[in-house]
Amino acid sequence: MALRSHGRYGFIKPSLDAHTLGINSAAELLRSCGYEVLIAEGPVEQAILDYSYESRREVVINWLVENRISRVGISYRLDEADAVNMVGYLVNEMQRRSLFSYQGGFIEAVYFAGLPRTCTLIEREFGGLVKTFSGGESPYDTLLKLGVPGESIPKTISWASKYDDLLMEFGREVVSSGEHVTVKPPQRPTYPEMGTKQDTVVKRLDANLKQAEPFYPLVRAHLGPYSAELKREEAVRQFVSWAEMLAKSGYLDILSIGTSQLTQSNFGEDWSGMANGGGVPINSPDEYREIWDASRPLLVRTYAGTKNISGLARMHEETLNICWHALSLWWFNELDGRGPYDLYTNLKQHIETIKFIAKTNKPFEANIPHHFAFRGADDVTYIVSAYLAAKLAKRLGIKTFILQNMLNTPRHTWGVQDLAKSRALLKLVRSLEDNDFRVILQPRAGLDYFKPDLYEAKAQLAAVTALMDDIEPFTEKSPQIIHVVSYSEASHLATPDIVDESIQITFCALQKYRELRRSGKIEDMSRNVEVKEREAALLDGARLVISAIEESIEDAYSAEGFYKIFAAGFLPVPYLWNEKGEFKWAKFWRSKPVNGATKLTDAEGRIVETERMIEFAKGKLSDAEYCLQQKHRS
Repeated sequence: MALRSHGRYGFIKPSLDAHTLGINSAAELLRSCGYEVLIAEGPVEQAILDYSYESRREVVINWLVENRISRVGISYRLDEADAVNMVGYLVNEMQRRSLFSYQGGFIEAVYFAGLPRTCTLIEREFGGLVKTFSGGESPYDTLLKLGVPGESIPKTISWASKYDDLLMEFGREVVSSGEHVTVKPPQRPTYPEMGTKQDTVVKRLDANLKQAEPFYPLVRAHLGPYSAELKREEAVRQFVSWAEMLAKSGYLDILSIGTSQLTQSNFGEDWSGMANGGGVPINSPDEYREIWDASRPLLVRTYAGTKNISGLARMHEETLNICWHALSLWWFNELDGRGPYDLYTNLKQHIETIKFIAKTNKPFEANIPHHFAFRGADDVTYIVSAYLAAKLAKRLGIKTFILQNMLNTPRHTWGVQDLAKSRALLKLVRSLEDNDFRVILQPRAGLDYFKPDLYEAKAQLAAVTALMDDIEPFTEKSPQIIHVVSYSEASHLATPDIVDESIQITFCALQKYRELRRSGKIEDMSRNVEVKEREAALLDGARLVISAIEESIEDAYSAEGFYKIFAAGFLPVPYLWNEKGEFKWAKFWRSKPVNGATKLTDAEGRIVETERMIEFAKGKLSDAEYCLQQKHRS
């Protein structure tokens, strides 16, 4: 595409702020419309941090002048006051030097992207001179706000944005109608073991699948209250009371206990002088038993440990009759700073724990692909990581696999890409199904998807519910489980009433969206050509990677195999912050948003095809094997 002769954009992000996806996403959108975009690096990123010094501002201004930037974008998602001052100093400097077009200069517009509160302050301070982006804008609206004429926006973006906009319009209609507050708890079919120590999620799923219409999926919700003002025992008592409230209200099926980092890493130890780090500070088997007693007849689950992993899994069985176990294999260790083990030790511990889980006949959830996405992995890697975990689980004797699929991750992902990614993921993992291996889809909203504005967040919850239903639009009993993320996620701690209302919104949205589909008032997304093309491309890429892994690595489905897969770079993670030298190839590539997807790139920003990544990783297998040998010797 030929570059437009006017409207060169320049984006600046202070080096202190690690948030880069927003800038990269906006830059790619503009480039797809034919505009040139420059992103400031090194000296300019550092200089803008010292904006109060004239000599440092001059570095930024010189960059704008030398590159004839006509539209300036500044991104900063940290301190509010710092952001307002930063923009103020730069705008004043531009005015002092007569750089604005109304002064005869070349700068036509200034934009700021940051936290909602900061955006409000900047709009109040600068009026219409600085346009702000607080997140959540659709690609189409983003481009219009950046000054791109509607006729210059590619049809692909317009159409994809239209789908996302329609979902949000639907979500707002659901919330504005207020109908969700009238939704009653579903009348779940009972069975003899329900709520007892003999109960299982499989029994509850099978009973629920037999119920008459309308079908309501089982609902899991995550809850983890903690206040520094409460003593540890008081915080646990609060959670026990919340469990009782949720069991009594009847909306929730699966209570997911959000335990503290200390619970996961130092269970049963003396916590004196240690920071809790948020979450319920449970520190004894008796406290788990008390929660189980209070939560009857809910199913209950909790986080795995980050050390003594199999021992804690056994304790969760004994105290909670845990409805399923979740492990992250490559994560919750030294790599992400969430646990004490090195990667190889962590893999060995997780595999031994999965073997134990298989003996209990409980389901296993791979809490994995979104952790790769959090660290910049491309969409193919997201899918491959889940497939590898599922195949490993099957080989280790797991009978039921809970496939958690976090939508809106990263947040810039378009709805059409989420559908394609979800369907490709499902197709690959379900290819493993047989009489001894069952796959249960469990979609959820993204971790950083929701806006702080509670009305908008409620609308987003309804919208993402509709997106979930479009994954398998004509299978009324899919998904079988929904992980409902509370709408207050970005604002404040979810309490039982917020959890219940979030479930009401989810159920209301699900039924209203299905009514619209039955009456032909929404598009049949099962026939959408673009989604099909994206799905096919993701499947092709994922199959290439899986084949290469299985052909190149002996005993790939083992701790040694999974270590080599990661160390050689078959699962690229560009934002692996706690990287050591042994994992330099895992973070060799970069990634960026492209048309609502996340793709691998090289250092120059060029798309890296899957075949190139595979050949690169094959060439690094000897390095990975050497690192593994060092582990065996130590």
